[in-house]
Amino acid sequence: MNIFHYAFKIKDIESTRTFNIEILGCEEGRSTENWIDFNFYGHQLSGHVSENFPKLDYCGKVDGVNVPIPHFGCVLTIAQFETLQQTFEANKIEFIVKPQTRYAGQTGEQRTMFVFDFSGNPLEFKAFSDENAIFSK
Repeated sequence: MNIFHYAFKIKDIESTRTFNIEILGCEEGRSTENWIDFNFYGHQLSGHVSENFPKLDYCGKVDGVNVPIPHFGCVLTIAQFETLQQTFEANKIEFIVKPQTRYAGQTGEQRTMFVFDFSGNPLEFKAFSDENAIFSK
């Protein structure tokens, strides 16, 4: 598998460090006073401090649910998804889209949930009932 790198805007280093390490369980990589890297389920996230955050557009309509665009996240195992859901709930992280099953009984059946990080970035986490169906039509 190739590792992806994703750079995104953050409000500050400390709240980003807290969310990514304490909530998501990421390992911190390199950082300066302006950016910070994390190991995000084996991928490199790079948060860069900014004061310019564009308005979110809820133009994504998936299985009848409006979702914020842009967003990023990760495909997890069912066990990882359930653990992360419990972590969000224990830390009183508000769901943009509450944990639910999408495409029930169909190819591509998946659990999904959306949250905001502490900088207001929307994140989606999903877990497929059949991991081999991630790209199935």
